[in-house]
Amino acid sequence: MPQATPAPWPAALSGTPAIAVIERAIERSRLANSLLLHGENLGTLATVAHAIADRLLNDPRKPSQYFPPKEHPDFLALRPSGKARIIPIGKTEGAKPGTMRDFLPKIYMTPGTAFRKVAVIYEADRMEIPSANALLKTLEEPPDSTTIILITTRPYSLLATIRSRCLHFRFTDNGSEALAGADEPTRAQWKSALTDYAAWLQLLTAGVVEKRAVADQLMGVYGLITRFNAVLAAATDQAWKQQKQKLPDELEDDEIEAIQTGLANGIRLKLFAELEHATRDFAQKRLLEGDESARRSLVAAITQLEHDIGLLRLNLNEAAALEHFLLSSLRLWAKR
Repeated sequence: MPQATPAPWPAALSGTPAIAVIERAIERSRLANSLLLHGENLGTLATVAHAIADRLLNDPRKPSQYFPPKEHPDFLALRPSGKARIIPIGKTEGAKPGTMRDFLPKIYMTPGTAFRKVAVIYEADRMEIPSANALLKTLEEPPDSTTIILITTRPYSLLATIRSRCLHFRFTDNGSEALAGADEPTRAQWKSALTDYAAWLQLLTAGVVEKRAVADQLMGVYGLITRFNAVLAAATDQAWKQQKQKLPDELEDDEIEAIQTGLANGIRLKLFAELEHATRDFAQKRLLEGDESARRSLVAAITQLEHDIGLLRLNLNEAAALEHFLLSSLRLWAKR
């Protein structure tokens, strides 16, 4: 008897230890009731979640009864909605679809056609606090017949109590390089911007000898912002063109938007991480040259950068975050 072909894992992850662990657990019916999938790419995480759902919901020996994971009667989904892109708690009575109060009771219903249900919460970090607290109660005593999968690019934005009640899997693709997939001109532009950033820091530490130098230092801030934004826009556009070709045809518009937003956020955060590495490299060089003041400036600069990245996660515009960091650096590194 022919068997149905399971939904594929992401090509970059197929055969990895994490996927092997999940496959063995499913085969032995020992997969945890609550999973937390996290990484930089929402599209990758969603593909993994759908592949898990496919293996839990469909019996490959019964191809005539096969449903694509998202179309399966026992597949549940909850994702952010509205302009604010949040997962609201919903009203106590008559909760609307897309709210946590509408979603949770369905988790406890008896499966219709499969042996269990699969409930996926996309961008779980977008839950309102009341929604997160409501979900926590379910995670504390999850129904045996349901597997709950949370996917997020920001796991530490979730309640610690939620994280502690899930089995964690981290998935990365395209490596850790910020511009993986970008063309050579974009890579060269970013490398040049980082070189000029280090040169700008060098000017700051050299001290101000004339008024014109102060203006040059300030103009340097806005020149770096312009170049950073150009690289970010080009890299995001190129990565999205590649990612779109890999997306399943049945994705809905809000899912596509979420994946595109997650991709842009991931590249943005990686670029800021490389900016942090460039700052550390510059400080290390200064320390080797005997400039002990660089230690204090480095600590303050990294603290400031982490603060601005935190604001960036709260939807602060990347240009504003970079401007704030660079203007702070102007104060922190300038030799007096």
